[in-house]
Amino acid sequence: MAGESEAWRQWLRQHGAALFLFARQWTANRADAEDAVQMGFLKFWQRRSRAADQVAYLYSCVRSAALDQGRTDRRRSAREKSTAQGEELMFDFPVEHGQRQEAIEAALGQLPADQREVVVLKIWAGLTFVQIGETLAISPNTAASRYRYALIRLETELSEEVAHD
Repeated sequence: MAGESEAWRQWLRQHGAALFLFARQWTANRADAEDAVQMGFLKFWQRRSRAADQVAYLYSCVRSAALDQGRTDRRRSAREKSTAQGEELMFDFPVEHGQRQEAIEAALGQLPADQREVVVLKIWAGLTFVQIGETLAISPNTAASRYRYALIRLETELSEEVAHD
């Protein structure tokens, strides 16, 4: 039992930050992303022995949980808007530190979702294109081309940001 507990902690230490960033792509706020990571990690941990590539399966589980969380948030938001009867809704988003961080996040936000998730998995999670393909149910070549196109767009966006400063 102690070995199992330590193994769980090791997986979370190794992948937790990247999983959070990955989940954040589909959730409205930090708390929802944390919930998605917990739910996805739990699903992964219970079924990990069946996975051919456990790392890819872990990210796939978290992606699924985050997408579910995002759908739930959108439904709730739509219900709130319909019942607000003209009242302005206020949303609280965390303030990020540093102008460069803001520029990077803004540039990431401009990417199409399919390119953004590949960038997050490649750069922050450190997955291979084979693992990304398995996680997203696409070919490794498609993952690589989405990554290449995303980098071109990010370079353009960020160089324009620097030119405006």
